Amino acid sequence: MSVDLNQFLGVFYEESEEGLALVESTLLDIDLTSPDDEAIHAIFRAIHSLKGGSGTFGLKEITDLTHAEETLLDEIRSGLRPLTTELVNHLLQAVDVLRTLLTHKREGSPLNMQDADRLRQECEQILHEGAPKVAKTHQGVQQEHSGDAVFWEIKFRPQPQILQTGNDVLRIFRDLRERVLTWEVQVEVDKLPVWTSLEAELVYLAWTLRVSGEGLNPSILAEPFEWIADECELSVVALPSEQEVHRHDLAEPKTSVNTAEVDVANRTERPRDKESASIRVGLDKIDALVNLVGELVITQSMLNQIGEHFDMRRIDRLLDGLAQMAQHTRMLQENVMRIRMLPISFAFSRFPRLVRDTASQLGKSIRLVMHGENTELDKTVLEKIGDPLTHLVRNAMDQGLEPPEERIDAGKPAIGTLTLDAYHQSGHIIIEVRDDGRGLNVERIRAKAMEKGLIAADAVLSERAIQDLIFAPGFSTADKVSDLSGRGVGMDVVRSNVLALKGSVNVSTQPGQGSTFTIRLPLTLAILEGQLVRLADQVFVLPMVSMLESIPLDETAIGHVAGGTSVYALRGDYIPVVRLEDIFKINRKGSKEAPAESILVIVESGQERVALLVDALLEQQQVVIKSLETHYQHVPGISGATILGDGRVSLIIDVSAVVGMAGNLAAHQQRMKAAVHAGEELQRHG
Repeated sequence: MSVDLNQFLGVFYEESEEGLALVESTLLDIDLTSPDDEAIHAIFRAIHSLKGGSGTFGLKEITDLTHAEETLLDEIRSGLRPLTTELVNHLLQAVDVLRTLLTHKREGSPLNMQDADRLRQECEQILHEGAPKVAKTHQGVQQEHSGDAVFWEIKFRPQPQILQTGNDVLRIFRDLRERVLTWEVQVEVDKLPVWTSLEAELVYLAWTLRVSGEGLNPSILAEPFEWIADECELSVVALPSEQEVHRHDLAEPKTSVNTAEVDVANRTERPRDKESASIRVGLDKIDALVNLVGELVITQSMLNQIGEHFDMRRIDRLLDGLAQMAQHTRMLQENVMRIRMLPISFAFSRFPRLVRDTASQLGKSIRLVMHGENTELDKTVLEKIGDPLTHLVRNAMDQGLEPPEERIDAGKPAIGTLTLDAYHQSGHIIIEVRDDGRGLNVERIRAKAMEKGLIAADAVLSERAIQDLIFAPGFSTADKVSDLSGRGVGMDVVRSNVLALKGSVNVSTQPGQGSTFTIRLPLTLAILEGQLVRLADQVFVLPMVSMLESIPLDETAIGHVAGGTSVYALRGDYIPVVRLEDIFKINRKGSKEAPAESILVIVESGQERVALLVDALLEQQQVVIKSLETHYQHVPGISGATILGDGRVSLIIDVSAVVGMAGNLAAHQQRMKAAVHAGEELQRHG
């Protein structure tokens, strides 16, 4: 009987990812002055397992590379070769390439063997020559050198939505043009649709550029594309110089180019990670579920017996059974939700490598400290929080932490500290990104905001409001554009991504002492703590995470400002009032005025507070979120629906969307008033 090995491929990919993560973290932590033998053995075993598994499933490309790396590791663990910084860099690059190959194999996408072939040749050269010949490029990426390549071919295909994220392809080309001596550009139009199907905000083109210049290497040529690494396909290939000379009739002498020089930063070609369709669950969680299901079966059997021979004398036993059923159901719900909970270490694990490489690139000394790695949150939230955290960490390293000489002049240690902390608080998870750098310059932020027209010159803003300006689209205080900052995209993406997770992000800072970015997230997106509110004859759900307080409506405290917006005076502050009945077009079958006993619910979206006007507050309860788009269609201002205990469907309010809709509604009403006024004036003077 033949066995279909494909059924085990999923497990192989998951175990391989775990093995590569172990190799990467061990290499980053290892002490080269006295390397731990067990650590080296653990690295060897992980690569050996990957080689064996890939051979079993016929993944020859992975087997070939792991075989070479395994031989190198065998010499290291046998004491025949010392572990050096150069070898650590080589092995880290191998981890990146293997991870990319596994991803492409898993997704069934074409393989680019350029980096794998280069690393395998480099490994074989190290083994044959006995001593590594390695030098640093300007980005700290290690590569072998056997000569200076002159001609290079760059293939660049951005994702169609690249313009919508604030990126500019023309600016990238201008940056690249300044680095090279000659260049030739060929435009690829194979993805260009017919004119009637063109969308102005999408990019359909790809480019092939052939460039030359002195002192070029793949890192220098890939640098202009670094900011959009996750939004494009990019390859940089060294061309045989005689081929280019023949093509362009150039008179330069022939230059021998070793193919081992090709060294594109792997993250540039690494495809965007997709959400995993599987999850590993601890045996203790499975055992807890099995026990609970057993208790439910017993309780159900008891209720069935009561139902078969029921009379009023057995009402107490019926009530006890129903109470047990409710308790077991609640416990079952909690344990099922625990299955989706994973430690945040899955998201934190990428940062030791990121901090190491970025610190080297910036010429800074940075120590990464992580707390709360075992703090658990929902798998869906975990998969989507990685990009916002990466933006915050890179921003802290680039603009927050000072260079060593500046820190010493300020009386600080030369090594800056970047801290990631995660903990639970009131049913939410709090993630903090802290640095002990220079802090935010409030005056500079204000000046830049005025320069960009974000605020008026005479605007009176609190310090917190000024700090919040860094989240505005297109805002940046960087003096010049670099790989890490200065393009005005990043912090606004952080906020929008966190808001999409029904969370919030805030910043606090002290000049000269550092900044703290605090992300507050729900533990899960499947169930939320909700406050039921009544509006006319309908019941809506407000997420408790967005609610600050509720107060009885005092009509005398409501005022009106320019633009048609109502505001409520609360403890010296003026909060915009949002009438949900106008947003959702609810007909009260007569008077549209809210009843006298109306309630104002103060909610927060980002840094903006608004007061939602509702008729009454009902009970609080956990609600299971159902997607409207899956079962019906997208409804503006609504994030989903739930089924209440009485069987009715209740819509869940999307607070951030409602705030935006309220602003648009006020502007529309103002325009309508202006149009009516203009018509009246025309009739009066007509």
